[in-house]
Amino acid sequence: MVGTRKFSSDLLLVAALVILTDIFVLTLPLSGSFIRIAFGLLMVLFLPGYALIAALFPAKNDLDGIERTALSFGLSIAIVPLIGLGLNYTPWGIRLIPILMSLSGFTLAMCGAAYYRRKQMPDNERFEVHFKTSALALRAEILENSETKIDKILTVILIFSILASVGTLVYVIMTPKEGERFTEFYILGPEGLADNYPTRYAPGENGTVIVGIVNHEYRTVNYSMEMRLENTSLDLPENLRYISLGHNATWEEPVKITLPFEGKDMKLEFLLFNETEKSVPYRDLHLWINVTKEA
Repeated sequence: MVGTRKFSSDLLLVAALVILTDIFVLTLPLSGSFIRIAFGLLMVLFLPGYALIAALFPAKNDLDGIERTALSFGLSIAIVPLIGLGLNYTPWGIRLIPILMSLSGFTLAMCGAAYYRRKQMPDNERFEVHFKTSALALRAEILENSETKIDKILTVILIFSILASVGTLVYVIMTPKEGERFTEFYILGPEGLADNYPTRYAPGENGTVIVGIVNHEYRTVNYSMEMRLENTSLDLPENLRYISLGHNATWEEPVKITLPFEGKDMKLEFLLFNETEKSVPYRDLHLWINVTKEA
């Protein structure tokens, strides 16, 4: 039993980290914590590759510790996009839960395969992880004189490259680059599609369009909207005239069009103003409409 525990201690740790990642991602109170990000980075950058390496190379003489670590990072970076590509052709698509379940299933399956392959080998040939011994061996491998100077330099460069890659990814995730600031402003027909706009009316007839605003300004913005027919302002309810939206928030409401006079090829304008400029429209849309008895 002791031997089994030794040669599977690393696999048990990997399986435990996978399960903890699933818990922190899927449990709502925990999903917003920094620990979730740490576990997520391990899941994406290290665990799948380590489990695959463990399954492919179960013997301790197959690879040394640095090679296993480097290949674990490299294979993980290759495995995750391939799993995402496969999910893209399934009904589940590339979404958080399908990706998490796929990575978890792959990693646990490779841990099972690694455990089985190690179990078939003699005790003195199995790859085992003694964490304290491994750390001392890694230190000795770098500092002692058993290797040539070039080998030591390459080993140090490899370690720093891995650390730099992980640090860069953490920085990118924790401080995402702010994109372009803009506001979406659009009109849809009564069915909610960019089609079948009501453009022909009889006198006294009303119409309806759906107006939408999406805030991508990286701040809360107070918008005001105005509707004009041939430069004549039309009445709008208070809740349609003044709209406050947070970043990435969407506002979409039906707007009733009441036309006060007749005419052909009249310009019906929808003007959107932001809080910093009240006289010049920030965004504008228009429809060409006819109000005639022949409509």
